[in-house]
Amino acid sequence: MPEPHHDSQTAVNAVVIGGGQAGLSASYYLSQRGIDHIVFEKETVVHKWKDQRWDAFCLVTPNWQCQLPDHSYDGPDPHGFMVKEQIIEYVDAFVRKVKAPVLENTAVTGVQRLGTGFRIESTVGTTTADAVILATSLYGAPSIPRIGERLPSHIAQIHTAEYRNPAQLPEGAVVVVGSGQSGAQIAEDLHLAGRKVHMVTGNAPRCARFYRGRDVVDWLWDVGQYGITVADDGMGKKKHDTNHYLTGRDGGRDIDLRAFALQGMALYGRLSNVSGSKLLFDRDLRTNLDNADRVYNGINALIDRHIAEKGIAAPPPSIYEPVWRPDTEPESLDLDAAGVSSVIWATGFRPDWSYVGLPIFDGTGYPVHRRGVTSVPGVYVLGLPWLWTWGSGRFLSVGKDAEYVVSELASALRETAAGVAA
Repeated sequence: MPEPHHDSQTAVNAVVIGGGQAGLSASYYLSQRGIDHIVFEKETVVHKWKDQRWDAFCLVTPNWQCQLPDHSYDGPDPHGFMVKEQIIEYVDAFVRKVKAPVLENTAVTGVQRLGTGFRIESTVGTTTADAVILATSLYGAPSIPRIGERLPSHIAQIHTAEYRNPAQLPEGAVVVVGSGQSGAQIAEDLHLAGRKVHMVTGNAPRCARFYRGRDVVDWLWDVGQYGITVADDGMGKKKHDTNHYLTGRDGGRDIDLRAFALQGMALYGRLSNVSGSKLLFDRDLRTNLDNADRVYNGINALIDRHIAEKGIAAPPPSIYEPVWRPDTEPESLDLDAAGVSSVIWATGFRPDWSYVGLPIFDGTGYPVHRRGVTSVPGVYVLGLPWLWTWGSGRFLSVGKDAEYVVSELASALRETAAGVAA
């Protein structure tokens, strides 16, 4: 990609902070409108896909949902699930197509109001801009609970962002803390490799991979779930919820923790404390599993209603019945007695907006916006889950979000220019 010219002080119409798929999509539409801009990326544009995904990683949604601007998936397997190297190739091709003016390995250290525009401080100097798009998403630094500081020093600890494969871990059993998408898939990866896994569950829901003859994602697309916005009732209100766990591995399948338990995986409720070499748990394992199954069956019931209303010919409906139930609620696990050598923290990421010196945040530190437009004129956010729809922040809809945000930005620039001319 072309390296943008950048003196110690540069002026542009717009600055995009973050060079992932959100920032690149914004750059695509800014270039289409002839808006002078720079994209700041503190790492490299594809580093999250290359450096924060395990070897067996694959998409959870089918390939046809990869719809970056002017770069929809056009391969031979639209209903398959790209593996890590294929995803990197897909994103690399988008990078070459966009030719974004990206400054890689350049961290933004401050964003402040400057007159009617903004001053952006970075590790290469100062930039002034009329508008700023914050496209760093919620996936900043790995989030590891400080309770991990109390674990014995001989227990290896890594975050999912560092996990690559079972062979990188010392011999012995492994505790996976967190049952969201990454935690469930990594637990499966370890389980299939023959490692003893202790899975610490949480409130993550689950979803069927295939139901009544089709991928559930295809059904949900037809039902209109991906068109629900945060302005609607229903799932749109749950923009902070944990994603449903399932997998695209080996052509796609359900992830059923109860089935894993039958095969020897040990399951626990939420981690509550550490005492010496013991992990202590809440007594909510049954509740966590039941709630996940309730969501699973609820999604299938939604599909059942759609099929009935449209008179669609499909295989008969079914209800998931638990294949295993815990006899007791385990309250502790002695790591040494159980031969545990490693803990993997599947506890997500924390966003970093500490450099943003603008009043755009709510009491939780989350940016207040409507469809990416904040209350501070000229400041926009992009790449967030549920920015507007279920597909926001993903390959499916991040381009649509970027198109809207850039349209709003362009209108604001025209209004400012008209005001100056008058």
